Amino acid sequence: MVKRNLVQSTRSIYLGLACLSLTLHLLLACFCLSVLQTACTPPASSTSSSIPRTDPQSRQSFSSPAASSSDKLPSGLQKANAFDPDREKALRTETDEEKTQPRPENLKQRVKGHSKLEELFSHPLYNLPRPPMQQDDWLLRVKADEDGGDEGSEEEEKEDFLPHDSECHTCRQSTSQEEGYDETTWTSDKETHPPWLRFHLGISRWELYDRKDSNLAQLTHYLATQPILRAVQKTGGTQLKLLITFPNYGQALLKPLRQSREAETDTNLFYFSDFERHNAEIAAFHLDRVLGFNRIPPVVGRLINVTSEVREITTDRRLAKTFFTSPAGNVCFYGQCEYYCSTENPVCGRPHMLEVSVATMLPDLSLAPRRSWRSPWRRAYSRTKLAQWETNPAYCDKVKQTPPYNHGTRLVDLIDMAVLDFLMSNMDRHHYETFESFGNQTFLLHLDNGRAFGRHSQDEPSILAPLRQCCRIRRSTLLRLRLLSLSDFGLSEVMRESLAQDPLAAVAPLLSEPHLSALDRRLAKVLAAVEICQEKHTDVIYDDLEEFDQNFEPQAV
Repeated sequence: MVKRNLVQSTRSIYLGLACLSLTLHLLLACFCLSVLQTACTPPASSTSSSIPRTDPQSRQSFSSPAASSSDKLPSGLQKANAFDPDREKALRTETDEEKTQPRPENLKQRVKGHSKLEELFSHPLYNLPRPPMQQDDWLLRVKADEDGGDEGSEEEEKEDFLPHDSECHTCRQSTSQEEGYDETTWTSDKETHPPWLRFHLGISRWELYDRKDSNLAQLTHYLATQPILRAVQKTGGTQLKLLITFPNYGQALLKPLRQSREAETDTNLFYFSDFERHNAEIAAFHLDRVLGFNRIPPVVGRLINVTSEVREITTDRRLAKTFFTSPAGNVCFYGQCEYYCSTENPVCGRPHMLEVSVATMLPDLSLAPRRSWRSPWRRAYSRTKLAQWETNPAYCDKVKQTPPYNHGTRLVDLIDMAVLDFLMSNMDRHHYETFESFGNQTFLLHLDNGRAFGRHSQDEPSILAPLRQCCRIRRSTLLRLRLLSLSDFGLSEVMRESLAQDPLAAVAPLLSEPHLSALDRRLAKVLAAVEICQEKHTDVIYDDLEEFDQNFEPQAV
């Protein structure tokens, strides 16, 4: 009898322990699920429409999103970045100072009353009919039938680049093993694509993005609000920049604040001796869009915590070793690069918060190779020597006889870029890039604009050398410049309104009033240079609007 009672008692104890264990496991699972959902909730999807090269350690895979987690990061990094709920909770805890900082979702400023920017974008010059898109006009695509078949619609061509639903079932199983990242649920349905993927699939032969695409707003919001999961220093270049990764495998290029927005470049500095400016990258994107080029990847401003969003999550040992606390109590770091990476030139938070620019990454080079071209009007980058174009007024005659400038639109594309650089006073345009798959029939990528907007009190006429020496410009570009010179719009006015939409505009204007006034002054000089050319030559205008019967003259507005 005693033995039977002992067995029954033991069974009761075991049963109780089993129930207790099951209850604890359920509570732990619910807690982990709530943390993951809080940290990794993406913005709502909308209909679809670097800048740089992506780091090989964290490339984004389009052709096979079902790749295993070991394909995303080396095993050493996976172990180093294993998800820790306690650590995640600590990173999400806000300090008193962070709570007083303006949040990205509350930073967007609405322009009251009449919107000159909306009126500008509704003008026919910004809504020109587009040529029918052909199969080869999309940058990224995968044919559904390798042996050939009926051509599908434009949307089908872009969607075929992704695996079908059956393939993504495996994708969800494999990627869910990598803690910290969102569960991958991308299918051929465009509604499931994250904003960065929709941006990549929307790149065409003629532009990086469609200005009217609703995904553009989704993308900028995404860049400004997504949690930063990884942060490493990007290799190459002369100054410090970081490659950051978001929970859904999206990446962006981060450039930190190095000097105040009001600080004007010292007149004794050479053009290659200045810091890159985070607000210049943001303003360049807005100016490129206002000019109707759409050739700069979307850039947005953001406030980050350098402690919780860089120092405590980085797997870059070389970067981690450069962090220190300044005598003023600010958290600083300087990284490792060719110039300005030392304790004498640190990047510092106040004490933790730091303004940065966040630029959308272009598709990986393995998927969309790019070709780098040396600009014919590249500067000598010497303190004593001058480039050939600076001493030879007839230099353009030689350029016009050299491929690829002897046919197609490459020369007027280069002059478009020169106009953009002159308006923002960027003297550092030594190279430019194009997508290889489009050959010579495509636009130029306007990348790396950090040295723009350095001086507002001085204009640099040498930047306009391609226009002055070649006396050639697109008709559509010239008409938009004339439109922006009218009092009904005004380049400075529409730029002020456009920049007010950036999250950092709530902290301080992205461009000071002297810089905005300089835009109007420089615009007048561009138009004056065109008039001088027209007095000397008869073939100044490259008419890219001849197929349209509509009158686009700005005076008719």
